[in-house]
Amino acid sequence: MGYRARRLKDIDALLATTQGSAVGLPAPPIRRSEIAEQLVSLVSPDSFAADQYRTLRHSIERLRREEGLRVVAMTSATPNDGKTVTTLNLAGALAQAPDARVLVVDADLRRPSVASYLGLDRQPTRGLSDVLRDPSYTLDDVVQPLEGFNLSVVPAGAPQNAPYELLNSTRLENFLNEARERYDCVLIDTPPLVPLPDCRLIGKWVDGFLLVVGAHKTPRRLVQDALNLLDLSKVIGVVFNGDRKPLSNRYGYYYYTHADDRDASWWQRMTRGTK
Repeated sequence: MGYRARRLKDIDALLATTQGSAVGLPAPPIRRSEIAEQLVSLVSPDSFAADQYRTLRHSIERLRREEGLRVVAMTSATPNDGKTVTTLNLAGALAQAPDARVLVVDADLRRPSVASYLGLDRQPTRGLSDVLRDPSYTLDDVVQPLEGFNLSVVPAGAPQNAPYELLNSTRLENFLNEARERYDCVLIDTPPLVPLPDCRLIGKWVDGFLLVVGAHKTPRRLVQDALNLLDLSKVIGVVFNGDRKPLSNRYGYYYYTHADDRDASWWQRMTRGTK
């Protein structure tokens, strides 16, 4: 094989490993105009809707100070309960602090959507699945800072049909430990809890769970099933998403559970309000 043929082979291999992105160059910045309008904490931070997420931010910051909460998994009982929108809006609210260091990790490897909401799906991008498949990848290889925000994102990467073994790997623990050291708050967007085992695998490495419930949508039985699948000592609260009752609750209601109140019956009191 001649020198030219070898060089062409090397270039092809390099392009394959970088998934078409320029070597050593950062990903293109996220443009504010490409961020989905539902992400009010990012596109309309002065709005009343964004204020509702700042209420949630206050509780998370208090838990961080009092209990050392740093890594939070966001989940839901079923699909389409608003989990990803809640995750990104909470992240945007946390990132409004001048010295904030906030990271969002898309761990929904089956149906990732964080990149789509942020306009990151314009080109192939590396993400969590690459870290879990290839030990040579690090956090720096897959993290993408959001220009103009104190917020960074790790996309899911290429969708996976069977991510169980990836999420069950010690590489996930190592990755989250590195993120824990570098960021004040890490929010992990996980798959729905009841139909899939993925969130329960991730739960080993997180400090707490927030359960997002579609108000007047998610059946009470499935909310109870979801809570029964979690370690209640790690459930820090429930977000009722899309409540259209009084104005004060219009954009969601946050049910917070204190550490000394996480017994086997608190969720029964909470689920009286769901259908």
